[in-house]
Amino acid sequence: MSGVLLIVDLRGRIFVVLTTLLFVVGCVGEDGPEVVVYVSLDELYSRPILDEFERRSGIRVRAQYDTEAAKTTGLVNRILAERSRPRADVFWNNEVAQTIALKNADALEPYDSPSRKGIPDAFKDAEAYWTGFAARARVIIYNMDLVDEPPTSIRDFQKEEWSGKAAIANPLFGTTATHAAALFAAWGDDAARDYFAELRENDVAVLPGNATVRDLVARGEYAIGLTDTDDANGGVLDGFPVAWLLPDQEPGGLGTLVLPNTVALVRGGPNPDAGKRLIDYLLSPEVETALAASRSIQIPLNPAAKAPEDVPVLSEIRRMDADFEEISGRMQDTAAFIREEFLK
Repeated sequence: MSGVLLIVDLRGRIFVVLTTLLFVVGCVGEDGPEVVVYVSLDELYSRPILDEFERRSGIRVRAQYDTEAAKTTGLVNRILAERSRPRADVFWNNEVAQTIALKNADALEPYDSPSRKGIPDAFKDAEAYWTGFAARARVIIYNMDLVDEPPTSIRDFQKEEWSGKAAIANPLFGTTATHAAALFAAWGDDAARDYFAELRENDVAVLPGNATVRDLVARGEYAIGLTDTDDANGGVLDGFPVAWLLPDQEPGGLGTLVLPNTVALVRGGPNPDAGKRLIDYLLSPEVETALAASRSIQIPLNPAAKAPEDVPVLSEIRRMDADFEEISGRMQDTAAFIREEFLK
């Protein structure tokens, strides 16, 4: 059989069904090439891209999508568990740190796609194990009915005026987990531990995911929250009284964390050639243009991509000085602190 298996994790809850599906896929060759992929970007945004690839290439795409609450973590664990017999060819992750963890676990294979040449070096692996595209930024969302002067820094979540009025997503998962590790890398262990301790003391709510933060701020249950540009923009488009801003943009400020989607070839996947074709397509300026124009307003990294005026421009954002390799290396220790101290 030729093709690429695109799998999105549901954290084992359909494992038997999925295993059966893979067995069937492995036995079907007469229908032409296939691709089976793991995708942690929301299905709402990723499915149209994959459908278009399928239409153009003639390669059948089988995609499985993960849950909001367990973003990325379930997929990474599945890829690691399957190393002796890989089931997927491509991993489309909606962040970067855990993609690097897979690289370091020897679960990925380098692929120097010709489409990655326009991506800035800061957003791609020097050895071509992964490449970033279509980024999101961490933002402060606020309810305009409750907030006259919104906070402009993530440090403001420590202030008494926001006690019991602020929310973040669970720092064990998704972009919030990466953001937490980035703060440990930027500030050092002591300062980062103090920050999270003060969030807890200030009664900052911890919610299941970034979309939940958006929803509860939109409904007025919390005045402010930390989320991503895609979720925040969804609240605006749905007509809720919310707005959002990039935090820490003052001269000399921390800057906001900009996190790309990443795509990587799974080592030993059953259909590497089809996987490479999919990667080439995902890294094209056309795909970044489509994601920028979508509800998720993802930020193009390739200057050749086009974006609507309401999408932040990468060159105009004050970004955190983020070393993604260091951030990935801090994920495990950060998660241990979050479990044992912050969420206790």
